[in-house]
Amino acid sequence: MTPSNPRKLEVVISFLEMQSPPERAPAIIPPGKVAIVRAENPTLSFYRYLYNTVGEPWLWWQRRLMSDDELAPILAAPETHVFVLYVAGVPAGFAELELSDLEKDGVIDLHYMGLLPEFIGKGFGKYLLNWAIDTAWSLKPTRVTVNTCTLDHPSALRAYQKAGFVVYDQRTDIVDDPRDVGLIPPIDHHVDHDGQIDGDAPDADSDPENANNADSGTLIVDFPERAR
Repeated sequence: MTPSNPRKLEVVISFLEMQSPPERAPAIIPPGKVAIVRAENPTLSFYRYLYNTVGEPWLWWQRRLMSDDELAPILAAPETHVFVLYVAGVPAGFAELELSDLEKDGVIDLHYMGLLPEFIGKGFGKYLLNWAIDTAWSLKPTRVTVNTCTLDHPSALRAYQKAGFVVYDQRTDIVDDPRDVGLIPPIDHHVDHDGQIDGDAPDADSDPENANNADSGTLIVDFPERAR
């Protein structure tokens, strides 16, 4: 295929919502030195590193299409809250909350969330998702939304539903394969050793050993007041 004749991908997008905070205990923190820090007005290079590395296996292309001049004001906007997960000082993933509809409609959108490939399957996804949900509700919305699609991890939809989201709409789009138009390297969609697509979905369950991590040396830096 060529940029002038790319393959077409059928993508089913599921739109989910949560209308009240979930009734659960706080997320279990995975063992190790974990920190979540808000990246205030992140540099373009750092944000593109996160977005591209997390999203490449799942063919995230929308913000690859944006020029620096288009993306910079989005990242600088006070309504864009980017939170970076660090493990032992290394960026491990991020969650992005979009607050542009909070004042008018009471809605916060979990715009992006995912892990770098090296940190998948270790309990960080479930923790980051629940942390992002709790942080969103701390800002007093009436509704929290998220969407996922059939390019994501096959467990993504189930994981969001397990976290408390409910599907309220679905849509099918036909899109140009971003690998064929040069936005993403021409690699195969990432597949794990069991033949299942593995990627940016939250982990379905944490390991049992995570239940007791009082001596793990965990550091939580979430600046909840700054997020407001």
